[in-house]
Amino acid sequence: MKAACVIGWPVEHSRSPLIHNEWIRQFGLRAQYRREAVPPQRFAEFVTHLAAQGYVGANVTVPHKEAALALSKPDALAEAVGAANTIWLDDGVLRATNTDVEGFVDSLQAGVPGFAKGAESAVVLGAGGAARAIVFGLLEQGVRHVHVVNRSPERAAAMRQRFGERVVPASWERRDDLLADAALLVNTTTLGMAGQPPLEIELAGLAQAAVVSDIVYAPLVTPLLAAARARGLRTVDGLGMLLHQAAGAFARFFGVRPQVTQGLRTLVEADLIRQ
Repeated sequence: MKAACVIGWPVEHSRSPLIHNEWIRQFGLRAQYRREAVPPQRFAEFVTHLAAQGYVGANVTVPHKEAALALSKPDALAEAVGAANTIWLDDGVLRATNTDVEGFVDSLQAGVPGFAKGAESAVVLGAGGAARAIVFGLLEQGVRHVHVVNRSPERAAAMRQRFGERVVPASWERRDDLLADAALLVNTTTLGMAGQPPLEIELAGLAQAAVVSDIVYAPLVTPLLAAARARGLRTVDGLGMLLHQAAGAFARFFGVRPQVTQGLRTLVEADLIRQ
């Protein structure tokens, strides 16, 4: 029996087992997908002995994405982003990629088809691993300028060093001012997540044609998305990114590419509501 898992610290909140085990059921595979709570000091030992623990691969979440990159043989995409969220064994070699990029782009494409191509400006809040994946994806889609807004200016500046002059670092205090020219606003911080402080931002400056996205998926409708919808703006929630990034990982673990369907989304939405 093949097995894969999601590794994090903490990891109890992850919906990845629900998603992957539903696809395993649909394909009739003899496989399992589990959670593994692994603290940072044990991560290296755990991933270098995946096969011994019966795993063919794993999804990697906070705080392990950069460590996963260093401990594996990453592809060009993971190297460009500087973080890995998917690792798998290939003839004994631990390989890695970052499916957050395709997850965000595919989710945005599903929610607002063709939107990102040629957009003049986007504002991304946060500068962590997920933000790097999203900035990379937006640049690849042809967004001309991506403003990275972060409380730590040096982390925003590091984005420009990594991706080039189309990335414009900005201080947290400027987040409202940058919205006037933005076609897209993306929150990659934990602000607004259940149990976290709210995201304080004034959306009045956004154009009516702008799109607001939040990668937080618990709650499904964050205060940011609720405020955007109240203004009549188009929104893309974090569940879409979670589902689409999982598809690429599943294909690497089990050799078949699943589809992100409304039925799967409804299943995960119901689980989120129960919590």
